[in-house]
Amino acid sequence: MSIEQKNKVDMITQLNDKVVLVISDDLEWDEKNQKLLLLQDKLNAYLSFIESGQLSDKYPNLDNNRIQIRLISKYAPNAEAEKFLSIASQSVKQAGFELALQFAKVPA
Repeated sequence: MSIEQKNKVDMITQLNDKVVLVISDDLEWDEKNQKLLLLQDKLNAYLSFIESGQLSDKYPNLDNNRIQIRLISKYAPNAEAEKFLSIASQSVKQAGFELALQFAKVPA
């Protein structure tokens, strides 16, 4: 899966009392910020999946768990992406969920 497949949840797992919806990202950050648009669409799709009740319908046994959206990215964010991720994290938090970020490499 990839952030390019915006209408698909890449992975759902359970860690202790938390349901984790994983966004898998292997794209480099670009100067035109096309990746930010893809990521924004993907995050909105995940929030819609949760808030519409699709997550509860598909996994009713996880209803009482906290929900985390976790971005696992191959590349660390550039400055513009850091700004976006900070705003996105606050938006996700205001919706009642958590956004966790995990990066494998720093940009070249």
